[in-house]
Amino acid sequence: MAKIQVILLEDVAGQGRKGQIVTVSDGYAHNFLIKNKKGVLATEEELKKIENKRKKEEKKHEEDRQKSIEIKKILESKVLTVNAKCGENGKLFGAITNKEIAAVIKEEFGLDIDKKKIEANIKGLGQDEATVKLFTDVKATLKVKVLAK
Repeated sequence: MAKIQVILLEDVAGQGRKGQIVTVSDGYAHNFLIKNKKGVLATEEELKKIENKRKKEEKKHEEDRQKSIEIKKILESKVLTVNAKCGENGKLFGAITNKEIAAVIKEEFGLDIDKKKIEANIKGLGQDEATVKLFTDVKATLKVKVLAK
């Protein structure tokens, strides 16, 4: 039985993950993997295509990471001021929400940051901190000053 090498185009149970080169029987390769567009023959040309694609993805990943670092510097350079309703004793009605922080960031910096990436637990007046997850390993710590309306 002849064996050939195939580059997987998607995860295949029992064989491997996307982008992996696997050695399978000739019949399995042609009748299942290639026919169902789950793999291609591992030729020099295909290997080069996959390598070029991987390099492009790595470059884009690094560019996105650098952008995140620049945004982090911008966000950490200022203190955000949030106006909130509060009672007579200086206690807030509820907490400062991620949505409110995202709106202030957009207003002050012109940056669209998804409220789901903001972690804040601000429940009083004064200065506090919120964390913004910008990238897998890049987090910005925002200084947030809460003032009474």
